[in-house]
Amino acid sequence: MIIPAGNFRVYISTEAIDFRKGKDGLAGHIKATFDLDPFSGATFVFRSRHASKLKMLVWDGTGLVLVSKRMSGKRFIWPKPQSGPLVLTKVQLDALFEGADWRQVQAVAAAPKPEFI
Repeated sequence: MIIPAGNFRVYISTEAIDFRKGKDGLAGHIKATFDLDPFSGATFVFRSRHASKLKMLVWDGTGLVLVSKRMSGKRFIWPKPQSGPLVLTKVQLDALFEGADWRQVQAVAAAPKPEFI
């Protein structure tokens, strides 16, 4: 179950991404293609060409966290691309993240940041 905290934002790319891209490649893609800040704390979700894999990228305040998920069994039904923002219901969002180690991503993002002197 996903329980977003605060101003939780999820951006989902409806187009397939090259899954060889790592954290830096995805961050560059977010800036160049969507004109968004990958270091904003929002979660960015990308899918593979066959929609069988997901990558989620989030800035936790100290670094970029990348989570990969292989979809098994029933696949998430991706909404058709449209102009403007993609809107998902809570049920669709839960289905998308079901089985992902989402609690780990949320824990890392919510953890107190170390103070350096």
